[in-house]
Amino acid sequence: MPDGSPQVTRVWFDYEGGVIRINTARERVKARNMKEGAAVALSIMDPDNAYRYIQIRGRVRRVIEAGADRHIDSLAKKYLGKDKYPFGQPGEVRLIFETEPRAVHAMR
Repeated sequence: MPDGSPQVTRVWFDYEGGVIRINTARERVKARNMKEGAAVALSIMDPDNAYRYIQIRGRVRRVIEAGADRHIDSLAKKYLGKDKYPFGQPGEVRLIFETEPRAVHAMR
């Protein structure tokens, strides 16, 4: 956040080409906080065992607009089983944030 404190929010993501890709709309707080070089941390819990998780820390390497609509549709397929992202708003511009993992910790 502007004061340096972290913003914590649930996100959809995928992993491709050595980077974690997160998609959000340009107008959202997340997009304002996740500029190139911004620190990012993800905590991914196993839905079958809350004590099993992976924590990934890194930095935003690149922000991309091209292909972001296709990307959010692919995430909707992954998370909702739907071919098209159902929550889009008219005029919304989507962005992909590529995050390069720098530290990984897992609890098994």
